[in-house]
Amino acid sequence: MSKDKKIAIVILNWNGVKLFPDYLPSVIKHSKGENIEVIVADNGSTDNSLEFLKANFPEVTLLDLKENYGFAKGYNVALDQIEADYFVLLNSDVKVEKNWIQPCIDQFEHDEKVVAVQPKVLSFNEPELFEYAGAAGGYIDKFGYPFCRGRILDHVEKDENQYDQSSEIFWATGACMFVRAEAFKESGGLDADFWAHMEEIDLCWRMKNQGYKIVYEPRSVVYHLGGGSLEYGNPKKVYLNFRNNLYMLYKNLPRKHFLSLFLTRMTLDGAAAAKFLLGREFKAFGAVAKAHRDFYRNLSSLRKKRTKLTQKAIVNNHKQIYSKSIMWKFFVQKKHKFAELNFNPE
Repeated sequence: MSKDKKIAIVILNWNGVKLFPDYLPSVIKHSKGENIEVIVADNGSTDNSLEFLKANFPEVTLLDLKENYGFAKGYNVALDQIEADYFVLLNSDVKVEKNWIQPCIDQFEHDEKVVAVQPKVLSFNEPELFEYAGAAGGYIDKFGYPFCRGRILDHVEKDENQYDQSSEIFWATGACMFVRAEAFKESGGLDADFWAHMEEIDLCWRMKNQGYKIVYEPRSVVYHLGGGSLEYGNPKKVYLNFRNNLYMLYKNLPRKHFLSLFLTRMTLDGAAAAKFLLGREFKAFGAVAKAHRDFYRNLSSLRKKRTKLTQKAIVNNHKQIYSKSIMWKFFVQKKHKFAELNFNPE
């Protein structure tokens, strides 16, 4: 590791004081070095997070953001105040292993086109399984639905070393993302309008459209609890996922396929809403309706963003976008594992 390269490990915290004793010690223990700094950026917590950290983890640098900006803007505000060559965006519910940093930094130093790296993400509670948020690297299908090697929709695979080769991916999880500071800032950072969820996919898509690479590095292993801020299935999470997915597609889809793919995706969202309604999941149904309402309300600002991004894009076709429908494969053809998709993203 180049000694002159500074690494800032930044944990964005909001009312996560209960998580620190189980997760932060591993980060401190395995992140030692004169060029490495562990920073907790507090997003306006109303618990005693800051007092607890001062008393129990004095080696951690504290950054008090004063208010809750959400995940996306919170990181933007925090990273704007930090000078480093590489940022590590790390959730407060992630435990790390020895030598988790060096393999990811190697990827940057071996290829200047690599701007983001994701470790192997396993489940904290069931470490033999991949974890939902990231697993062995993220992809999307042609309609914008995200999935991972090791996790398709709600089906999570067992880690049997089947994904132990470093490879180019489409997106790196925000639970643990190494990113070049220069590339992060040049790309405009995370889109604050997302608040939380899918903002890292949007960021990676924007960077890939500019000709950069996102990489998965299995020699680095971390363990993620997951659902730390919002439980899976929470109506607010459903709302954010549907709304932000529409935001992401509208901003980043290439001109050639924009209209057909976007209209199809809107139809699929309608089908999902109908399924929620038939299943008497009224809160989820309402969340989808609200997501579409707010998408239309923000269409003007989205149109401006899309115009700027399409002008900057130099790459429109990515091998890491699955050319078929992951929903069709999963629900109709019953393909629940990445290896069954006949998808070669290399």
